[in-house]
Amino acid sequence: MFRSMLMATTAVSLSLMASQALAEAAKPAADATVAEVVVTATRREERVLDVPYNISAVSGQAIDQAKVQSTAELLRTVPGVSVVDRGYRNQGVSNSIQIRGLNVDSAILGDYAVSAVAPVSSYVNDTPLFANFALKDVDRVEVLRGPQGTLYGSGSLGGTIRYILHAPELGQFGGKVSATTSQVTGSGGLGWAGDGTINIPLGDKVALRITGSIQDYPGLTDYVNIYKLDSTGAPVAPNGVLSSAAVYETKKDADTVNIKYGRAALRVQPAEWLDMTLSYARQSDDIGGRRQVTRGVDGYGHVYGKYDNGSVQLEPSSREVSLTALETTVDLGFATLTSSTSSYDHHGDSVSENTGYYAKNGWLSFYYNFPRPMASAVRSYSDRAFIEEIRLVSQTKGPLDYVVGGFYEKQKLGATQASYLRGFKRWWDAAYPAFKAEVQSDQDFAYDRHEDFTDKALFGELTYHVNDRLQVTGGVRWFDNQSKSHTFMDVPVYTSLSAPTNASFQKSDSKALYKANVSWKFGERGLAYATVSEGYRRGGANAVPTIGRYAEDARWQQYGPDRVVNYEAGLKGISHGITYNAALFYVDWKDIQINTVTPNWGFFVAQNGGTARSQGLEAQIDGRLEGVHYSLGYTYTDAKLTENAYPPTGSLTPVARKGARLPGTAEHAVTFALDHAMTLSNGVVLTGRLNGYYQSATRNAVTTSTRLNVGLAPFQIWNTSATATFDKWSATLFVKNIFNADGVTGRFTEGYMGTDPADGYYGNGAKDLITLPRTVGLTLDYPF
Repeated sequence: MFRSMLMATTAVSLSLMASQALAEAAKPAADATVAEVVVTATRREERVLDVPYNISAVSGQAIDQAKVQSTAELLRTVPGVSVVDRGYRNQGVSNSIQIRGLNVDSAILGDYAVSAVAPVSSYVNDTPLFANFALKDVDRVEVLRGPQGTLYGSGSLGGTIRYILHAPELGQFGGKVSATTSQVTGSGGLGWAGDGTINIPLGDKVALRITGSIQDYPGLTDYVNIYKLDSTGAPVAPNGVLSSAAVYETKKDADTVNIKYGRAALRVQPAEWLDMTLSYARQSDDIGGRRQVTRGVDGYGHVYGKYDNGSVQLEPSSREVSLTALETTVDLGFATLTSSTSSYDHHGDSVSENTGYYAKNGWLSFYYNFPRPMASAVRSYSDRAFIEEIRLVSQTKGPLDYVVGGFYEKQKLGATQASYLRGFKRWWDAAYPAFKAEVQSDQDFAYDRHEDFTDKALFGELTYHVNDRLQVTGGVRWFDNQSKSHTFMDVPVYTSLSAPTNASFQKSDSKALYKANVSWKFGERGLAYATVSEGYRRGGANAVPTIGRYAEDARWQQYGPDRVVNYEAGLKGISHGITYNAALFYVDWKDIQINTVTPNWGFFVAQNGGTARSQGLEAQIDGRLEGVHYSLGYTYTDAKLTENAYPPTGSLTPVARKGARLPGTAEHAVTFALDHAMTLSNGVVLTGRLNGYYQSATRNAVTTSTRLNVGLAPFQIWNTSATATFDKWSATLFVKNIFNADGVTGRFTEGYMGTDPADGYYGNGAKDLITLPRTVGLTLDYPF
């Protein structure tokens, strides 16, 4: 059935776009043109084409019409943005979005929370939060390229992604319900999702808006050689614990997905000059395993299938995130005063297969040497914060415009890891009964990190309109950051090695960031601009011990901020009905923060090391041809280290070399989209869509390690959909990833986590991070 749907959807989409018989009746796509999307990136409402730097916006309507299922899918439609697609597992742990190539972290870094802030900041309305909320009831997504330090603060090195959610609408009753079913290649079942939104006016001055969503997908990855476990969670020993015999079983479609999302927003407008919205959003994820597949063979020489994973244990994850926000706008006549008060709580946990990592590091043979090894890393993370931002935006009609404001954030971060060799204590007691006291338990690693950050900032931008066409803007942000960190670590498995260790450290930073911009309007709808802007990412404390059994070099105790200077020049406008946008950029990056581990005992730390530069071109056109709406984007990014990066201990051996390409971002990337709508004689509107994405080869890491720094092949992803809109409802057939490309964006290599039968490990922890395989689905929408 779904193969027939795939063929039908593709045929209908292409025929709609090729058809000229009803060209005169063709209707514009519902999202109109990119040029008309209104954004608030500069803290005031403007059309995209009037913003004097490179910004893209995707309307919520376009997201809904294309039935976009994930942030990765969405951002592949935006020129200049790259993303490591890890699937749904641990999707809130690590922000893998990259803009203008500013990234040095390995593509596989996503199983545990790191200290360093991501180079691209994410906002939900006005709250700085990386939440990866479901894309439901979204008004628009704004992508701001380049550092946004003067208005958006710490972490905006490469750019900022803003998810703007629909506010309640006063005086209007309405809503929408949707139901989706889909089938993914490799999966043995059907997935489904249900969404609903309702907007309820409560008189003329109050409105309530409620959104709910449930997503339930059966998974597609088969864990084909997991240990059968006993009641204690250890591998079954059918011939006794001293025998090497084990029992394996298969869990098909293990990476199940269950996501629940809800949001309620109450808007009150007691007077024309006062507008307040109180909102609460919450999401929970329960994920059964990785959407990551093993290439090669297991310890017995059996070849893994296309969607097989070689882990010897299941790897579930779960998380919850909630956000409460009060947004208040006061019209003072001469200016608009806005206050955003918010707090969030984001926490989660997961189990990761580490047996291959132990094997490839020689730990199984050196420290343990026992049958049926199963190393489990049980990890958790937490991120809680209170945020207040106040800003004043001028409204007067004169030569000067200004934005001034203040920002305060109190953030608490936590990360834990408890590692276990399941069944080791039982085996040791049987093998060495006279030395039972030498092994305390199965737990061989304990780690707990807590960090407190307090960020304060004052910011402002002043724009002078020289005349109707020329304007000059200057911006500044002064900030003060305070951080405290406390770390606990122990290796409790062997009594002789156990030495519970605590360490604390604190530091502070303060600095001012600057921005200068000049723009000139030419012709009827053209804009030329040039910008120099600074970006900053806060430093912090690693809090590693410097005395005791697990002492590290004191130079690992802290890491400093890193900074960028971004130079950008661009043109945008409309000519002969074609919207165009092109920008050249050059970015200098200094004191780069690299997430790593200490060399002696493996504390999770960040370090500063080296410099880099990124240069390139971003270009996009959007228009209509014979009733067909099209868009085409191209990005060229040349991002490299400009000097060696060394550890902070003074070692002369670099961790990354000058000239190394920064990982994760392709040198060439192309986006392409077509859509066409026509109205039939019976009033039914048919809309066909086709979009594609291509990226050239990337690197998995920037490090000198050949176990991590490997090349990843180029790939392309094509999607299509066809919608029939009737009087009161619509039906959409869609196909994601038409040609079923793997789309690998990260790799755990064989040398890093592969099989090792000599040490009793017959599974294989090597795996590729693949994009969602071909997905065929049907969505029914009923607006009211």
